[in-house]
Amino acid sequence: MRKIADIMSTDCVTLSRSASITEAARLMRDHDIGFIPVVDGRKLVGVVTDRDLVVRGYADNRSGSESLDEVLTSGVRTVPSDMSVDEAASIMAAEQIRRLPVVNDGHLEGIVSIGDLAVREIFVNEAGEALSEISEHGNSSYAH
Repeated sequence: MRKIADIMSTDCVTLSRSASITEAARLMRDHDIGFIPVVDGRKLVGVVTDRDLVVRGYADNRSGSESLDEVLTSGVRTVPSDMSVDEAASIMAAEQIRRLPVVNDGHLEGIVSIGDLAVREIFVNEAGEALSEISEHGNSSYAH
């Protein structure tokens, strides 16, 4: 049985909660990503997405110099690295989540995304179904 540790991305771009909104936006642009885990050391404290920057940041007239604390999402759904890929795919489909931070003992170990499931041809049907459902509903939820 394949585990999340076998397919997760471990080269995660992260920021601290004191980083600025503009710094997050530039990092997203430079790395062509829309999701950044926010950490205190290695401890996951939340995530910030490009949508968070727009909806809770710039659209609320926040300056780009304000900290990510103003826009990050805490209480994010996480999974342990020893969880089965099948179980993670089921969670992603059921909760319409595109990305799951992989956390062990509170420390961020990596990220698993729908793309990780599909690209590696593991549970492609379930990953495809999850992506289809998320796209149909226009829901880019990542925290519950």
